[in-house]
Amino acid sequence: MKKRAAAALCGSAVALASALTAVPPAQAVPGPAPLGAAGPAWKKCGTEEAPTLQCADVQVPLNHADPGGRKITVALARVPHTAGKSLGPLLVNPGGPGGSGVDLAGFVASGLPKSVASRYDVIGFDPRGVGRSRPALNCLPGYFDPVRPDPVPSTSALERTNLERARAFAAACRTQHGDVLPYMDTVSAAKDLEWIRRAVGARKINYLGYSYGTYLGAVYAKLHPDRVRRMVLDSVVDPVGVWYENNLQQDVAFEERHRAFTAWVARHDKVYGLGTDAAGVEAAWYRMRAAVAARPAQDVVGPAELEDLFLPGGYHNGYWPLLARVFSAYAVKGEEAPLVEAYRAVGAVDAAGHNGYSVYTSVMCRDAPWPRDWARWRSDNDAVHRKARFMTWSNAWYNAPCAFWPVKGLKPVDVRNDKLPPVLILQSTGDAATPYAGAVRTHRLLRRSSLVVEEGGGNHGVSLAGNACLDRHLAAYLADGTVPRRTAGEADATCPTLPDPKPAADSTRRFTPSHPWPLPRR
Repeated sequence: MKKRAAAALCGSAVALASALTAVPPAQAVPGPAPLGAAGPAWKKCGTEEAPTLQCADVQVPLNHADPGGRKITVALARVPHTAGKSLGPLLVNPGGPGGSGVDLAGFVASGLPKSVASRYDVIGFDPRGVGRSRPALNCLPGYFDPVRPDPVPSTSALERTNLERARAFAAACRTQHGDVLPYMDTVSAAKDLEWIRRAVGARKINYLGYSYGTYLGAVYAKLHPDRVRRMVLDSVVDPVGVWYENNLQQDVAFEERHRAFTAWVARHDKVYGLGTDAAGVEAAWYRMRAAVAARPAQDVVGPAELEDLFLPGGYHNGYWPLLARVFSAYAVKGEEAPLVEAYRAVGAVDAAGHNGYSVYTSVMCRDAPWPRDWARWRSDNDAVHRKARFMTWSNAWYNAPCAFWPVKGLKPVDVRNDKLPPVLILQSTGDAATPYAGAVRTHRLLRRSSLVVEEGGGNHGVSLAGNACLDRHLAAYLADGTVPRRTAGEADATCPTLPDPKPAADSTRRFTPSHPWPLPRR
């Protein structure tokens, strides 16, 4: 699932205003030792946004079947509790796989009510292979450099070119990280969480996971149900479709979100001049795609880069005013510069993105079996593309290295669980990255869970994102375990969605996404 690009937007034509803050060099700080162990050596690493932040590393086995063997490092960052009595650690994960979580601790701690956050040690972490953890994976730097081949294999030559790229990436991962690839999977990452729990001296953990982080949490809960105190799953991966089927389902959902975007543009024709009919606006978008396929904008934005640029709009409608403006500038005025600048700010993959993609493929391809016969991929994606052409083939090529992965896929985890305390599930009904059906299925598999739905919403990652109703449920649950219980229907509670954005009156106005992390693929 494609979540590689969304960060903050700003600038006159648009420039990236990243909400992520670099962690400064650490300074030693004393702290209480956890129960029965020395615990991590926490050091000061505060930022302007999170002045009390502390950082540490935990060593975990590369191969959990050989706990005395080679160790790797998982990086942690925490905002310590300030209340007199702590509710223990609240581990937070932004998804991916491949998303860095060290900056998420400060965001969550500042987003929760002080009366709640003060009672937790909010701990973010970079999962194995990610970011500040070591080793950090980077299979093939420059893999996403523009201009890439058109994702839609309209000719045999295009298909061969994209296949060669996918094979080359898989081969590069084998060359660079062949010793690590057999242990890059969700079960191993979940076992790392257990090592973190023991390292910080907690009898139980609390957990907040977004997107792929919901699957990581569910797998940990399957392995250690007695170690879960409270767990929040926001924007839920369908655990039954891991992972090939989930991506095909996601393509259809993103098509609906793209059409919601073109309908919104049509409603604001006075601003953008792209037409008052949604179908007409969609046709204009595909004319733009054909134009950059024939001649990439400033030799930077071709069709693959254009899809990367517009994908964040499927995750969060706060991007729509920006995307509509650069769409209009190109399609109505013939201006290429805004499109290119927006791509560089929103769609381009930086070093962290290359690391994230290397981890993404390593985990996706190892977690579950993938078809090894390319004819199966072609047939399935052709069929989906006929009804969902916005990103089907882009998504297929993003995952295509799994057809050639050097290690075999494992058997997915059956996460059904009747041993957990109540789990809180938060989901918007129109989420494209993790479609609603996955949340309903997870709700049924986790017997005592409670599902709270943002009715009519389409954004991904809905807690601490401005919806006061959802945030009240989150705060109540983290405060004392309170969850709503339904009297009828699938959901235990519903919240109204936030209104769609309005066109920005000032074209230089910044939009900062609600969550301070790039949106990885899943």
